[in-house]
Amino acid sequence: MRYLPLNDADRRSMLDTIGVSQIDELFSDVPADALNTAFSLPDHQGEMQVDRMLGAMAAKNRAAGAGPSFVGCGAYKHHIPATVDHIIQRSEFLTAYTPYQPEIAQGTLQYLFEFQTQVAALSGMEVANASMYDGSTGCAEAALMARRITKRKKAVLSGGLHPHYAAVTRTNLELHNDDVVLAPADVDASEDIIAMIDDETSCVIVQTPDVFGNIRDLTPIAEAAHEKGALLVAVVTEVMSLGALKSPGEMGADIFVGEGQSIGNALGFGGPYVGLFATRQKYVRQMPGRLCGETTDAEGKRGFVLTLSTREQHIRRDKATSNICTNSGLCTLAFTIHMTLLGEAGLRKIAALNHEAACKTADALKAIDGVDLVNKSFFNEITVRLPKNANDIVDKLAENGILAGVPGERLWPGEKSLENLLILAATECVSDADIEALASGLREVV
Repeated sequence: MRYLPLNDADRRSMLDTIGVSQIDELFSDVPADALNTAFSLPDHQGEMQVDRMLGAMAAKNRAAGAGPSFVGCGAYKHHIPATVDHIIQRSEFLTAYTPYQPEIAQGTLQYLFEFQTQVAALSGMEVANASMYDGSTGCAEAALMARRITKRKKAVLSGGLHPHYAAVTRTNLELHNDDVVLAPADVDASEDIIAMIDDETSCVIVQTPDVFGNIRDLTPIAEAAHEKGALLVAVVTEVMSLGALKSPGEMGADIFVGEGQSIGNALGFGGPYVGLFATRQKYVRQMPGRLCGETTDAEGKRGFVLTLSTREQHIRRDKATSNICTNSGLCTLAFTIHMTLLGEAGLRKIAALNHEAACKTADALKAIDGVDLVNKSFFNEITVRLPKNANDIVDKLAENGILAGVPGERLWPGEKSLENLLILAATECVSDADIEALASGLREVV
């Protein structure tokens, strides 16, 4: 066949080469109950019936904008100006793809260059790439970058790192037979991460504000890592916090990884997101992803090109620093538009509004008998300890139209010590009425 050139002998040869007897063995790691699962849906329906049925199923979801929402943990509801959506829907942006040919992609290259400039400024780093898929895959790429630089095979992960980021990083490193040391969930930022760094450590990965909302000073951790010849990877899942807090670069981090969803990108029931990645100039040749540079053309006019491209998978796959196939281009553009509209003064103002909303939320919840605030410091995310199971309380509040946050046990399934913890985020979108509704509802169910 024209598009299926392999015959049975070819397939047999490939299977023999990789040491399996049949194709089904390639899926042996997938749980049996996840394969060929029967869904409780009819086999055939008309278009109207399908639309009606799927619409009813979708209606069971509750959007963050449908009422008071305090959900965070890496997915934050922020106001996105209408200008952002208007610009990204222009046809030249919606249809643009990888800018291999600079002579026909100057617009794409320029906004990627501006994006890199913004990320470098936010992170306090010298060079940033043209985005990753999301924060978690960027975190894994940072760990792989650190092992290339240090020639070591051990990563130390803080217990305050978002468990999804930790899981993605561990998956990638263990495929290289690396040692991954993951600290237990660190609710109050009291872990001694420095004691875990040794002469075999390639990197230590720490999040600030961490998954429980605690603000961490990375300076002593960076100093300790450097003394051992290791790199510090700073993770920021709430990039809006960089409008108020000291940047990772100022605290001595070697690699910055962030999730840019908070700026310009809607929640969208989980995506798509945009990963931020920046580092020191001396490590630029080991940085994954694409890098856009500024140059001049034959007439001396300002222009933009992809640079250091020879390390990328589309040119030298076996020598690539990363096999990321594209960047989150449209999400990158949305980020850049929103950042441009805000400017430094706007970012600082909106960061202050976030912190103010979190302070009001914390005060309202602390006033409820049986509710204790865990954090000693926070930006816009806090963790409270409840007298009852947090999953049950979240479910009850959801029935009343309040999205109260993320139970700790949901992120660490089976961890009984976390079952009464509730993680809540309060952004500029949270009103005083929302806080009062949350407090009243929580008081009632507690």
